[in-house]
Amino acid sequence: MENQQITPALQLLRSFSRVNKTMMRFVQKTAADNGLSVPQYTILVTIAPEKELTQKTIGERTFLPKSTLSQAVDGLVQAGFLHRQQVEDNRREMLLSLSSKGEMMLKGIHKQEGSIHQLTAGAVETLTEEEFAGLLQVHEQIADFFDQKANEEDAT
Repeated sequence: MENQQITPALQLLRSFSRVNKTMMRFVQKTAADNGLSVPQYTILVTIAPEKELTQKTIGERTFLPKSTLSQAVDGLVQAGFLHRQQVEDNRREMLLSLSSKGEMMLKGIHKQEGSIHQLTAGAVETLTEEEFAGLLQVHEQIADFFDQKANEEDAT
């Protein structure tokens, strides 16, 4: 009965909020179970698909504050999970790359029972191929809408 009075926008926001809140609980657990902070874990999974990124790009993608980002990167470099080097053309910019130890850590996390990766895989398995494809398509459509609005704001 209550949902009939709630706007579709609010229903969608609540749905995303619930998924995000639940996922973040398991991201925190996955990070902690592997001796990482959430920012450190976030940095590793952000770099992983591309093998190397500048620290500035990671900051833009993760929205981590500069001080949090620097501190997390320092810890990952000291632990041997990341390599850090200056960008040739810009000595103030740092290029970060996964070390083999960092790659092994992430591969282990992906296989770890109860990790966010395993739980997400389990959730996907509850969907049909059509449901999964539709979900991805709708998420893409919503993200594109927000990107368009952000670009319009930036242009003004």
